[in-house]
Amino acid sequence: MASRVVIALLVALARVAVHAEDWPQFRGPTGQGHSTERGLPLEWSESHNIIWKTPVPGRGWSSPVVAAGRIWLTSAVRERDGASLRALAYDVATGRELLNVELFRLRDAKLLNPKNSHASPTPVVDGDRVYLHFGAEGTAAMTTAGEIVWRTRVPFVNQHGSGGSPVLYEDLLIFNCDGWDAAFVVALDARTGKVRWKTNRRSPADQAYTTPLVIRVGDRDQVVSAGAYRAAAYDPRSGREIWRVAYADGFSNVPRPVYGHGMVFIATGFQQPSLIAVRADGTGDVTKTHTVWTQQRAAPLTPSPLLVGEVLYTVSDIGIAAALDARTGAPHWIQRLGGNYSASPVFADGRIYFQSEEGVTTVAAPGTEFRVLAKNQLDGGMLASMAVSDGSIVIRTESHLYRIGASR
Repeated sequence: MASRVVIALLVALARVAVHAEDWPQFRGPTGQGHSTERGLPLEWSESHNIIWKTPVPGRGWSSPVVAAGRIWLTSAVRERDGASLRALAYDVATGRELLNVELFRLRDAKLLNPKNSHASPTPVVDGDRVYLHFGAEGTAAMTTAGEIVWRTRVPFVNQHGSGGSPVLYEDLLIFNCDGWDAAFVVALDARTGKVRWKTNRRSPADQAYTTPLVIRVGDRDQVVSAGAYRAAAYDPRSGREIWRVAYADGFSNVPRPVYGHGMVFIATGFQQPSLIAVRADGTGDVTKTHTVWTQQRAAPLTPSPLLVGEVLYTVSDIGIAAALDARTGAPHWIQRLGGNYSASPVFADGRIYFQSEEGVTTVAAPGTEFRVLAKNQLDGGMLASMAVSDGSIVIRTESHLYRIGASR
């Protein structure tokens, strides 16, 4: 009898662990916009399937991350003498604000780009540590209890402010610094904030706003970093370049790469964007040898691509969604969703969620035929990407944080 009770308890705990998958970084557990959560809502509105809604102080477009029952954001709160860059934590169950901690101060709170904020990079949570990044304005680590562990600044100058988020690899916090004065990738010691390695971009270098992605190729790890005019893969422990690929018209990149079928899928830049597929098993300059395909139709400027099975999904900033054959780049469908887009799409519970800047989330069925399942409107604009955890969706608008869950 006792053994049956133990077995039942273990099964129950396993179900809870699966049900409450954390979303600890930009684009979720794998950094590629996938969640294993089930039972998510298909439809919602301001009066339907809202578990809670709470105001968020200040301005920020960092995406929410979720871990151990807390939701983390950053925000810039304007003050008479500048702005306060802050870390915010909310209780998943109730939406109650648990922490509101100042990390840095700005003397000048003027926006470098009206669409950006001073708090756009997304935090990373690992165990009892939270890593908060504000680009050139500073990077910090704090405990989940709110104690600041370290603070540092890695200087560079970017015309439009900060956008790219960090990625955690073992005991290293890695991020891109692509400015008009300098362009490099840097790894900080996650325990101390000290620089462990710094790798300069090859010339010509220019501005970019991307987030690195750690991938496994064969028997070694790589950190793939898209920059202006070229992307490169580095050894995450040393910063040594493994391979690089060039693209002519590529700068001010924003989308995070995705990886699958042995290929990295990279959005190349701002003025004339392309989407390229590059085999990740090369060394040196692989532009001519490992570029598998290039596609310009519906290439995104801001939202990251989403790979689901054999299909690569994109949405352009002006709302043109596409489903491409991941192996060839050939379009299965290209459709207008309506609205404008900055948030990156998410795949969860067998559905794809596209969030518009106008507060509309279009839910679509994955596959080679275009099929809309629902359109859901919230008050307030959305530039931050959603998080998925604990059987619910977490969305940040320009003024509020929502937890959305199916009615039970």
